[in-house]
This record gives sequence, structure tokens and C-alpha cells, in this order.
Amino acid sequence: MERPSYTTHEEVMFFDTDCGAVVHNLAYLRMIETCRTKLAAKLGMDLRSMSESQVFPVLVRTEVDYRRPGKLGDELTIHGTLAEVDRVRFWCAFEMRRDSDQELLVTCRQQLALVQMPEGRPKKLPDSWERYRKAFGQPKALDQ
Repeated sequence: MERPSYTTHEEVMFFDTDCGAVVHNLAYLRMIETCRTKLAAKLGMDLRSMSESQVFPVLVRTEVDYRRPGKLGDELTIHGTLAEVDRVRFWCAFEMRRDSDQELLVTCRQQLALVQMPEGRPKKLPDSWERYRKAFGQPKALDQ
């Protein structure tokens, strides 16, 4: 099974940078959020259906490695994939590259869980995700 993925494109704007015209760390996360939102829609969690069901993927953990700086005017490509799935949580992985030289700027992994609002109650991933868990689940230890 091919990993579900999504790619977005961003141009670094003034509001994305600090006084040195270098991308601010929060701007990278905003760009990753856009890619993650589009990837979620591809996985059946589009904004409208989440709003109607009140079930939302909630960010549990973010791991980011800032490898090279993006700069004002750079064109960036953000590629996100579904990396790992268990019964109640899943990981997405992201790479951000500068289009002009394909330099790797940022790598990121994010763990998410589904939450029923307004109660804030965690939910199991939908049955339709079983195929992802089988394909991309964490391998079990031999003693389990």
C-alpha cells in the first residue's frame, strides 16, 4: 500500500520572517499545519465533516529539526505523509525543501489523536483506518 501523502507550496512572505529576513520557527509550523490539514482531508477528515461530527485530530507531539534557513522570497515545497498508525494515535512526517536548489530546510514528525468535542474525550481511530494500521502500524515486540 502506498503511503497517503500531500504536497503544498508556499512563498516566504514578510510576515514569515524575522528582522534578518530568515523564516521564523513558528512560520514553518504554520506551513506544516496547512499541509497536515490537506493530508487529513485526503484521509477523510476534511474541515466540513470535522465541524459536523465535532471529532478533531489534536496535536499531541511535534518533533522538528531546523536544518537550513528559509529566506524572504524563497519558494518552498512541503511534503507530508502518513507515517505510523496505531489504534488511537497516528504520526505524520513532513519535509520542507527550497524549490530553487532542493535544499532540505526542515523535517518534522507530529503525533495526533482524535478527540470528540466539546467533551474533549479521546476516540479510537475509525474502522476505515484499519488498513493504514495494518500497513503502517508500529511492529510489535517479539515478547508480546
